[in-house]
Amino acid sequence: MASVAATSPATFYVVDLRSCARFPPHSSSRSPRFFVPPILSSSSPSPFTESSSLERYRRDSWAYATSEAAVPLSTPGVCDKENEIALQLPELKRLLETLKAAKRAGGGGGQGGRPGIVALVGTGPGDPELLTLKAVRAIERADLILYDRLVSNDVLNLVRGNARLLYVGKTAGYHSRTQEEIHELLLNFAEVGANVVRLKGGDPLVFGRGGEEMDFLQRQGIKVIVIPGITSASGIAAELGIPLTHRGIANSVRFLTGHSRNGGTDPLHVTEHAADPESTLVIYMGLSTLPGLTAKLMNHGLSPKTPAVAVERGTTPLQQTVFAELKDLVAEVRSAKLVSPTLIIIGGVVSLSPHWHRSSEEDLAAHMHLAT
Repeated sequence: MASVAATSPATFYVVDLRSCARFPPHSSSRSPRFFVPPILSSSSPSPFTESSSLERYRRDSWAYATSEAAVPLSTPGVCDKENEIALQLPELKRLLETLKAAKRAGGGGGQGGRPGIVALVGTGPGDPELLTLKAVRAIERADLILYDRLVSNDVLNLVRGNARLLYVGKTAGYHSRTQEEIHELLLNFAEVGANVVRLKGGDPLVFGRGGEEMDFLQRQGIKVIVIPGITSASGIAAELGIPLTHRGIANSVRFLTGHSRNGGTDPLHVTEHAADPESTLVIYMGLSTLPGLTAKLMNHGLSPKTPAVAVERGTTPLQQTVFAELKDLVAEVRSAKLVSPTLIIIGGVVSLSPHWHRSSEEDLAAHMHLAT
């Protein structure tokens, strides 16, 4: 990336998290006997980048540096998407013009005047030690990093000092950027030769919309490389000692999204094939639709006694885990007050975890009986 004149540090204001927060305070309420408490106290900050967190504004402070309005971040309007983009726009334009000028001079972004490359990088479920070496190298080389909510703070600490970070995360009810706006940001900076990294939690091609971004950029002539990450299903299952497949118990694994395509609380269509007792189901983003999902699975024939687990903030110090039979899972999750992100695993293999409340022998026998 061409040398960019250092911007003066943004005037910093204290963020009133109570006026901006999109999530309720984390609770440490303990559910019945199948609840595994977090490693740290629930008063600890989120390991991820919440939309109104102080860490987010510190990382992105460069993007507010030239704002003439000098609007304090403690005002309620900072949580409003339109106001936030307006505050960032002057500095984004300034950086883009600097890169364009460098490209015209023949030195754009270290690419010899050619367009830059966009790397879609998966960061895994949260634990920075689960990063691949290739992902670390891409992060360290980046000029501009567009990062999601579920990229952990520990991973973002690996970014080099003169790189630019920009939050483009999404949560229920608050999208800091639309998917189309993210596409345009990636394209505009790649076109002027920047080395752009799109950081995503988990794997970029597993419920991460990485395929959409890759397709859009390739149609515009931009080279895209994909660096896979350990998807949450694999990372969290390994953390709990759950094999996603196991001879005699589960001969397949199925990943489902719990998000309704049109929003709301109804899960996506669940067929009788998803209720296969010899398959493991992993549901991403399924907290809000869990009641409907479990009911449909049981209606399609999955035993109410099927072992299940819900894991909040898996592989991080704030991991919380609730084990229960399928019929009790919704009540147990509510009792534990789990919040997003929560991954759900349903199937006989859950009983193989050392944290499951019954012995493996009893559960193996029970599951074999249910499957016959």
